[in-house]
Amino acid sequence: MMTTTTQRLLDLAAAAPTADGEDLVRLLSEGNALYHQGLEETRQATSMRLGALTTAELVEAAAQAGVPCDSSRTRPEVLLLLALAEWEMTPAAMAYSGMAEDAARRGVSLLPEE
Repeated sequence: MMTTTTQRLLDLAAAAPTADGEDLVRLLSEGNALYHQGLEETRQATSMRLGALTTAELVEAAAQAGVPCDSSRTRPEVLLLLALAEWEMTPAAMAYSGMAEDAARRGVSLLPEE
């Protein structure tokens, strides 16, 4: 059985509260890759679904969705903003964001300290 991006991110988020140190970094790293994979999948789906709209119609759709966007954005940028807004509302993306925020509160991050 193949695990979906969503299910794996939910599994990682469930495991994160009891992980620490390198184990938590490993969970964050895998989660980060899956987060970006999910965003890319959502971008592709959004492009397919909204591809027939003009750029002006996409900007209007973004405004209706509450996504800050203006007519200076390129078509790919508007599609990405719409996809990002959609992706960020998924359980998988919210689980990863929560996991990363919790890890940060515990002093663990994927970004190296300066």
